[in-house]
Amino acid sequence: MTAGTVVHTVVDSPIGDITLVARDGALAGLYMHEHRHRPALETFGERDPGPFGDVVAQLEEFFAGKRTEFDLPLTMAGTPFQRTVWEELKAIPFGETVSYGELAARIGRPTASRAVGLANGKNPISIIVPCHRVVGSTGSLTGYGGGIERKRLLLAFETGETPW
Repeated sequence: MTAGTVVHTVVDSPIGDITLVARDGALAGLYMHEHRHRPALETFGERDPGPFGDVVAQLEEFFAGKRTEFDLPLTMAGTPFQRTVWEELKAIPFGETVSYGELAARIGRPTASRAVGLANGKNPISIIVPCHRVVGSTGSLTGYGGGIERKRLLLAFETGETPW
């Protein structure tokens, strides 16, 4: 892949088709069907499964219950605040959840739970950057770009209630 190249592929998963987007050789997007903040298809470049071997292998291991963390080069376009939130999401362990307020406190902005929620919703690399692990203050499943049902399935999977 050459500098400035954007390509994508679509892979099957237990939660439906997933579109993977790479920019300059690093994963830049993971979007589900009917994803709330999914960019236009035209921005994903040509369809080319070539650069996604490691991503697909790690996703398959994750969905098979053999991987709890990802080790992939990522590039995430967003504001400095969004990138801070997204970095903190990667610190939430597999099978655990935190509230939006807890996440806000973790980044040193304890009164910014709404802003954290908005940044969480714009996470361009779902699952790998586990925004599904953030819940409401009462543990309720609020908001998820891929849909509440997918969030429920991912959390059930991570806590041992394998839905697939």
